[in-house]
Amino acid sequence: MPDKTPIVEMRNIHKYFGPVHALRGVNLMMYPNEVLGLVGDNAAGKSTLMKILAGVYPPDQGNIFIDGTPTCFLKPDDSRRMGIEMVYQDFALLNNLDISSNIFLGREELLFGMGPIKVMNKRAMDSKAKKLMQRFKVDIRSVRTLVENLSGGQRQAIAIGRATAFDARIIIMDEPTAAMSVLTIDAVKTLIQQLKANNTSVILISHRLEDIYEVGDRVVILRHGCKVGDLPIRHPNLPKFREDVMAYMTGIRNDFVA
Repeated sequence: MPDKTPIVEMRNIHKYFGPVHALRGVNLMMYPNEVLGLVGDNAAGKSTLMKILAGVYPPDQGNIFIDGTPTCFLKPDDSRRMGIEMVYQDFALLNNLDISSNIFLGREELLFGMGPIKVMNKRAMDSKAKKLMQRFKVDIRSVRTLVENLSGGQRQAIAIGRATAFDARIIIMDEPTAAMSVLTIDAVKTLIQQLKANNTSVILISHRLEDIYEVGDRVVILRHGCKVGDLPIRHPNLPKFREDVMAYMTGIRNDFVA
């Protein structure tokens, strides 16, 4: 990795949920313009670690640095103000709102506002929402369709579109290709490559290791709340790389030195 200040550094992160020690001193670095895969079996601590970075959970111990500066996130808005967006595995959408309203929720564009009186620019938001859906090759009749009437893959595309619509510096994607068609999965992978080309860093949590191998630069492996591997993706020798990742995930190898 070139000599750069990490855009994200998480040091000695611990998290408890009652008696469960979910994260046990995890260290993670991410560099500018990097696609970082985060892998591990269920309950390895992947989503918990990323929810700490997204401001959903506070760490019980440890520190977070953004661009080398100590940072404290008390809520998700704090993380968003630092340019961090997260696409949650459960999508975090409101079923009773339409596609456009979900994408711009909390960041609505206004025609004008005077005190408590605000008039939203629904036409502009609909136009941008439509372009986002076309980018993902999602066949939706209207961006005013209620989310409750959409498929799982369509909802996932909306969640990703919302995260990418506001020029985030870091985008965390938690299982972004789950429940998607092959065509939409390809669109998501293309989007990740486009984000990297536009200097956006991406953290990709996925059980689809092939997706990470295709678009990622490096893989961090968690097991039972501990970091057990950190490997650059070496495409000329992918079979050996796959074996190493699986060995660390399953505990066959335990020779990683943090």
